[in-house]
Amino acid sequence: MTLSLDDALGECPVVAIVRGVRPDEILDHAQALFDAGVRGVEVPLNSPDPLTSIRKLAEAWGDRMAVGAGTVLTAAGVDDVAEVGGRIIVSPNTSPEVITRAVERRLDPAPGFSSPTEAFMALAAGARHLKLFPALSYGPGHVKQIKAVLPSEAVIWAVGGVGAAEMAEWWSAGARAFGIGGELFRPGQSPAETAEKAKRVVAAARALG
Repeated sequence: MTLSLDDALGECPVVAIVRGVRPDEILDHAQALFDAGVRGVEVPLNSPDPLTSIRKLAEAWGDRMAVGAGTVLTAAGVDDVAEVGGRIIVSPNTSPEVITRAVERRLDPAPGFSSPTEAFMALAAGARHLKLFPALSYGPGHVKQIKAVLPSEAVIWAVGGVGAAEMAEWWSAGARAFGIGGELFRPGQSPAETAEKAKRVVAAARALG
């Protein structure tokens, strides 16, 4: 049985963005992330051979971590991720086609948005997780204002320029998940480095209460 995105975020509201990871190293980094307490991992589709990495993740960790793809831009991309066992479909933009296909495949879409218009477009297409991207460009006040008009079941992610030091401010504004890339993983780093970075991020997440 696969771990749902909601359950993963309930354990730790962090999704690790491992952009640039290679298939031959993905499992070692996943182990480091899991040991630190991270329960969500996305492999962006502009990484080397991403579908192989996602397949390995799904086979080894799918019952204990919510795994899937980032930078999913097309419905065909959704199908590709579904075929290798990925469960989460993260995008930088609001594409009703991508969201609809993800829902049809019983996956969890997390489309990028910036405006109320895009947020409601995503919700109408079937999304419930909404990724404010790039979050740094808008600030926590943007989340607070948008939350006032969104349905309570919408889950806002803060992604892009948000790390351990900023999480508390975004949480107070209403964000309930964080996609974190460079502060957790950069191409070429060792699993030991991933472990140390993840410990810091997870400690900040647990302090949110």
